[in-house]
Amino acid sequence: MSEPTIAAHLSSRAADARPGLRFEDEHWSWADVVAEAAARAEVLTGIRPAGRERPFHVGVLLENVPEYIFVLFGAALAGATVVGLNPTRRGEELERDVVHTDCALVLTDATGSELLAGLDLSGTGMTGTGATPPAVVRVDEDAYRRLAASARRHPPAERSGLPGPDSLYLLLFTAGSTGAPKAVRMTQGRAARTAADSAVAFTDRDVLYCSMPLFHGNALLANLFAGLVSGATVVLRRRFSASGFLPDVRRHGCTYFNYVGRALSYILAVPESPDERDHCLKWALGSEASPRDRAEFTRRFGVPIFEGYGSSENAVVISPVAGTPAGALGKPRDGFDVAILDPGTGAETATAVLDDAGRLTNPDEAIGEIVGRNTAGRFEGYYNNPDADAARIRGGRYWTGDLGYRDADGFIWFAGRTADWLRVDGENFSAGAVERILDRFPGLGGVAVYAVPDPVTGDQVMAALEWAGPGGFDAAAFDRFLADQPDLGTKWAPRYVRLVPALPVTGTGKLDKAPLRAAGWETTDPVWWRPGAGSPLRPMAGADRAELREQFARNERTALLPG
Repeated sequence: MSEPTIAAHLSSRAADARPGLRFEDEHWSWADVVAEAAARAEVLTGIRPAGRERPFHVGVLLENVPEYIFVLFGAALAGATVVGLNPTRRGEELERDVVHTDCALVLTDATGSELLAGLDLSGTGMTGTGATPPAVVRVDEDAYRRLAASARRHPPAERSGLPGPDSLYLLLFTAGSTGAPKAVRMTQGRAARTAADSAVAFTDRDVLYCSMPLFHGNALLANLFAGLVSGATVVLRRRFSASGFLPDVRRHGCTYFNYVGRALSYILAVPESPDERDHCLKWALGSEASPRDRAEFTRRFGVPIFEGYGSSENAVVISPVAGTPAGALGKPRDGFDVAILDPGTGAETATAVLDDAGRLTNPDEAIGEIVGRNTAGRFEGYYNNPDADAARIRGGRYWTGDLGYRDADGFIWFAGRTADWLRVDGENFSAGAVERILDRFPGLGGVAVYAVPDPVTGDQVMAALEWAGPGGFDAAAFDRFLADQPDLGTKWAPRYVRLVPALPVTGTGKLDKAPLRAAGWETTDPVWWRPGAGSPLRPMAGADRAELREQFARNERTALLPG
């Protein structure tokens, strides 16, 4: 039996009259969806620029609208590669994404067209071509609509063969929270295999709520493609809305939703009401919500939340299983040999020792990088980024760039990104471990821990707190809380605390620490700090900032002295 592809799954739904897609007041059967996809395959092939000097890469710069899905599936039938462009990126960043991935076409609408206006899209990408920018096509204009309508009225008798499993289907940009986004390669075969793994959880009676952006792998692999494989109905939301979440799932009878990052916290910020359990939701699957938010969501809505681990690269997959402790990721999927290794030595770290409350007591020995020892072959590489490929595959192993620890029962826990290592007074530790502790402080809507430079050497710990509690922030109460935490390392207490109205996030809702690191304590937000080690937090004044600037300047001048 040949390896499945997204194109083959579409062909199998060509006569399926069951509900396939809903969007606002519109709906399509799966047969309708496939017919629309076949029409888009003809349109894409027809408008592909002549010359073929660029690969058949189709950039899509749209919100979550049905046309996005029709183009995604049409590209699968036509053998094109879809490049999901993030509409939250602007200017040179968006320009880089288009050029870097050698887009031959960019499909967009009026809003996206404004974002592209003035950008130089004729740069040189992987193919070495340039000078000719990609064709920008407005899907909301009559010319495009006429092409699609004509292709629906006059479909080809039969497409001459479908793309195979090795056909490059998607270029999915990583979140970019720890550097420039990388375009992950995904073939039709890998997309179909991953979707099949997700689809086993659904039947054709399920209704899947999709409000996460379609340019991200979470929406595709944990929702849309799983719906295609299982025959479930997909409900598409133009963009995520916390206030619109419950009305949507009630209106459409949704049984499942997926999320990334801080989506749960936004839903929980909507005032509680007594009828919140009046819905058909059975469960949700996501990543990177805090244990507190997951527990609170289940309390309020009666919906069990499952979190796993699986990046766009898909080389390491960790899933919740029976008995997974609250806050843990779960265990590696069958066939995945996953270890926690010291990034410096490559040796396996010690087993995590947890106290009765589930708190890690030996972080120095237990935390390391999550590594797939037998999964390098599952990684299909980044597009036009050999340095990033080399950083992931070392010694025949796949290094995720994420930190974690494994307990005595084999459950793996997330501990942050490798970019989140801090070094204070010669001690290395993970920002994620500190965040897990600070998140216990009452009144927080979220927390981010990151390094800021010390005036002399190494790092200092800074924490940005999204304050959601009643009244103002009580620094003395926060200090007492820190003193009462038995698993807080001696170097882990934040020297700087910044109060933010909302933590910054990427276009997919993941926490983005880059702007926090860049600002440090040079911000108009309220900042508390400790002038000396062990001193209590106090508000940072203008004179404090001036003194810190002078300390940095003195050290820079000293470093330039001869001898």
